[in-house]
Amino acid sequence: MTHKVALGVEEEFHVVDLVSRRLTPQAHVVLDGLPEAGFSAELQRAVVETNSEPTTDLATLRAGLVDLRRRLIASAEPHGLGIASAGTSPLHGASGFVITADDRYQYLHDTYQFIAREQLICGAQVHVDIDDRDLAVLVAQRVEPWLPALLALSASSPYWFEADSGYASSRAVAWQRWPTAGMVGPFAGAAEYDQAVADLVTSGVIDDAGMVYFDIRLSAHVPTMELRICDACPLVDDVILLAGLFRALVVRETAAIQAGSPPRGDIRPTLLRAGHWRAARSGLEGDLISPVDGKPVPAPGLIEWLLEDLRPTLEQLDDWPTIAGLAADALARGSSAARQRAAFNKRGQLSDVVDLLLKETAGD
Repeated sequence: MTHKVALGVEEEFHVVDLVSRRLTPQAHVVLDGLPEAGFSAELQRAVVETNSEPTTDLATLRAGLVDLRRRLIASAEPHGLGIASAGTSPLHGASGFVITADDRYQYLHDTYQFIAREQLICGAQVHVDIDDRDLAVLVAQRVEPWLPALLALSASSPYWFEADSGYASSRAVAWQRWPTAGMVGPFAGAAEYDQAVADLVTSGVIDDAGMVYFDIRLSAHVPTMELRICDACPLVDDVILLAGLFRALVVRETAAIQAGSPPRGDIRPTLLRAGHWRAARSGLEGDLISPVDGKPVPAPGLIEWLLEDLRPTLEQLDDWPTIAGLAADALARGSSAARQRAAFNKRGQLSDVVDLLLKETAGD
């Protein structure tokens, strides 16, 4: 078994009124009943975030995420509030957009205007330890071609402003409006990466390094690499699947660089950008673009290929049985986006979609 690299997860959740099933700007009410450790506010007052403790073990990570969700729900329910995990919430709130009272969030609102006002989206972010920043920059660029497959697995935001967007992940499309969102690089090392971030700050487009929103980025404060492309996932098992796959990609590409091996996936940035769009458009229910040859391939086929390609690394990490099982389950049930549409189609009610999200978020 190879060295177990630590990882952690941040999850963002929508706060909804349990009567109307609409978003409600009462995250502060939920947070008042919780400790600061592990729970925090977000830009919008209808969103709350949890932060897991770092661990090397996927079972421990899962238990931690389940506990954070349970505590969040327990704090919300006495106030008639529910917690829903998804890229977007199907029903918006009657009170409109309410920004959390905070100087940083006010800066985001004043600077980015409607992009910030419409930031009623939630993501799942995975952090993986990597202490060599030069190596991390190179690893990030080698992992990047596989990110659309992870986005497809997480796709959970078919509804945008109470209408079917036609996308599996409308959140991913909305996220791309931020000026620093999208692909990382190309960078030869940490010096170039850090200079690019410094140039963005100097330009006045962002205020600090924390406003760099690459799909995969280096933390400005701790020695971790952060996956930022994924929608929030209603089912906690899907979060564990994403975390395990991302860690395996980081570990594999780290070893490959050290061994002088070429990248597994290597296509032009224009095609990679198209691959991101393709994953957002159809999730698991359509084609993805292969990062190996740039050709379309059914999403389940590409994910199964990636899984087998990562099998040696997953086995070294002692993660293969867990990740293989979770991947099989995810492909069998389809994306959250597809499940949400199926729930809506039964009666034509978006409230039924919210009920599905509440149930899946609570899980076991």
